Amino acid sequence: MATKLYVGNLNFQTEERDLRDLFSQHGEVVSLNIITDRETGRSRGFGFVEMADGDSAKSAESALDGHEFDGRQLKVNEAKPRNAGGGGGGGYNRRY
Repeated sequence: MATKLYVGNLNFQTEERDLRDLFSQHGEVVSLNIITDRETGRSRGFGFVEMADGDSAKSAESALDGHEFDGRQLKVNEAKPRNAGGGGGGGYNRRY
């Protein structure tokens, strides 16, 4: 069963192919996505890598968490499931 990993503290210039090369040293990479800003298209400094199985995900996590890549120390851990429900939005306060 595939396991998704969170990868944080990415250099803003890191490209998906470079990240794929790094993680594929630990097993088969099923999918990879670097999160970008909707308006600017610039990397937000984190992403997700889905590994083919739990063993390769654990191998990648233990080897790459704290590993220096593109001048930054990566933060790698198993991704937490997304919360159901909408995002923030705040209330509407009106002062009279």
